Amino acid sequence: GNGARSPRDAARHTAGAKRHKYLRRLLHFRQMDFEFALWQMLYLFAAPQRVYRNFHYRKQTKDQWARDDPAFLVLLSVWLCASTIGFGFVLDMGFFETIKLLLWVVFIDCVGVGLLIATLMWFISNKYLVKQQNRDYDVEWGYAFDVHLNAFYPLLVILHFIQLFFINYVIIPNSVLGYFVGNTLWLVAIGYYIYVTFLGYSALPFLKNTAVLLYPFALLVLLYLISLACGWNFTKMLCSFYKYRVK
Repeated sequence: GNGARSPRDAARHTAGAKRHKYLRRLLHFRQMDFEFALWQMLYLFAAPQRVYRNFHYRKQTKDQWARDDPAFLVLLSVWLCASTIGFGFVLDMGFFETIKLLLWVVFIDCVGVGLLIATLMWFISNKYLVKQQNRDYDVEWGYAFDVHLNAFYPLLVILHFIQLFFINYVIIPNSVLGYFVGNTLWLVAIGYYIYVTFLGYSALPFLKNTAVLLYPFALLVLLYLISLACGWNFTKMLCSFYKYRVK
């Protein structure tokens, strides 16, 4: 546990106090460590275990698992805007259609879905995965949201950046190569999301049976094989959906 705290010290460690500190730092760019955030983004691809090792250090030094620096969120937002503009360009969308797409991707795909997944994982992990039910051993909601952001970043780069170079010339045309390349990129992206999410919760020493978070891999591979057998093109479906949403 965290040990006994004075009332004043305990007040500084409440969820509200942490949230206030985090949101306040959003207005002070000079206080953000963008270099460290870029390092995290690089290692989320190369060695995501090292990223979560730093969450351990934060717990030891600042007594919280969640990030207290919004630099990662700011850089992720920049990536999201740039990649969505590229997506709109590749799909030959107009200015206002691209703005609508950007708003949809930011507030629905990233934030909305992220809030839903983080809340669900926060509830499941605290309800079923905590070794010992105790207030000193619980998963912070902020940490659950950080895990989502960590897992979302590789997915974003694969589907909204790397995939852009293949959409018009390889994926969209009705061919076996097209849906093989597109669906394989989806397999890698969602597989990365599942794996980084698993690492995030397995890094918490007070959780048990976190291997169950890898079980969706089996369903993912099954859907991938079915899609290849049936000729479903997930990327083409996504592009059609986005074009429909921005009209």
